[in-house]
Amino acid sequence: MRDHNQMPGHLARRFQQIAVAVFHAEVEAVGSDLTPVQYAALLAIRQNPGVDQITLAGLIAYDRTTITGVIDRLERKGLVTRVVSSSDRRARVLKITSEGETTLDTIQPAVDAAQRAMVSGLSPDDAETLMLLLRKAIAATNDLSRAPQKLGLANHDG
Repeated sequence: MRDHNQMPGHLARRFQQIAVAVFHAEVEAVGSDLTPVQYAALLAIRQNPGVDQITLAGLIAYDRTTITGVIDRLERKGLVTRVVSSSDRRARVLKITSEGETTLDTIQPAVDAAQRAMVSGLSPDDAETLMLLLRKAIAATNDLSRAPQKLGLANHDG
């Protein structure tokens, strides 16, 4: 019988639990209630102004149903706007608001601290190796995900 601590799935789940807890602790300490997925979405919208929801979901590897709820919450918080696309009436394009920009700028030091905390038990070389191996494992299995990440530039009204 195998020890669960020798199984990559268990270790990945456990590291994710820790990553989310550390993110929340750091971000809440600076007065924000942004979740990791809200942060990822807001950052991707900043980097891709005018991105549509479906493309955004692919960029951050979330399914379409989940991303709708995430955008609903970001919109209610006044951090993004969602408007009908001028090129596809069925699509909704997203733009970060000035409040969203301020929120990202305000929490960025906390996000950076969270990232450092997640690898604080590793030497800089080991942390770099961990990141390399995570990217390699994810790239090799991305298509197995229910929400595979789609890399590249977003198609949007910009």
